[in-house]
Amino acid sequence: MTTSERRATVTRDTGETEIDCTLTVDGDGSATVDTGIGFFDHMLTAFARHGLFDLELECDGDLEIDDHHTVEDVAIVLGSAFDEALGDRAGIVRYADRRVPLDEAVADVVVDVSGRPRFYFDGAFSQGKIGEFTSDMARHFAESLAMNAGLTLHAGVTGENAHHEVEALFKALARSLDDATRVDERREGAPSTKGTLTE
Repeated sequence: MTTSERRATVTRDTGETEIDCTLTVDGDGSATVDTGIGFFDHMLTAFARHGLFDLELECDGDLEIDDHHTVEDVAIVLGSAFDEALGDRAGIVRYADRRVPLDEAVADVVVDVSGRPRFYFDGAFSQGKIGEFTSDMARHFAESLAMNAGLTLHAGVTGENAHHEVEALFKALARSLDDATRVDERREGAPSTKGTLTE
């Protein structure tokens, strides 16, 4: 698979959300996003920009209830798009870590694009809400992304302002995924002694 082919379109239609997503792993960071949650749109746009992913995403969710289904289902779809776009993961770097500050806040992300989903999180968000976005949904977004993209993901935040903490987390996640999914021209096949990352 050449880098120009690392692209996927995923749709999901349930009683809670309708989502259309197109992801290009090797893009220039352009994003067109509409989830109905302003802060979440801002975070997904930052995620695309800092990861150099091209992202087109539209979600019509049951926001009259709350933001949970929209954030969770977007993460499921985006994770599935990464999984499909990366294919057999041949030649990728696989491992990466990033530590990203935003004013007083710092986020740490360590990722293994392993095909084996795991998620661990350390920290708490300083305020419960950011506009119409529930702060802890950032943690749940990262977890749902990891479970559906096949990532082993360790993440954590510290700070005093939830906006800064969440934004640093999305940017650290983007930067680490950009690093880990890059193709290393020195490698042939999957970066694993067992010869595969998808079984």
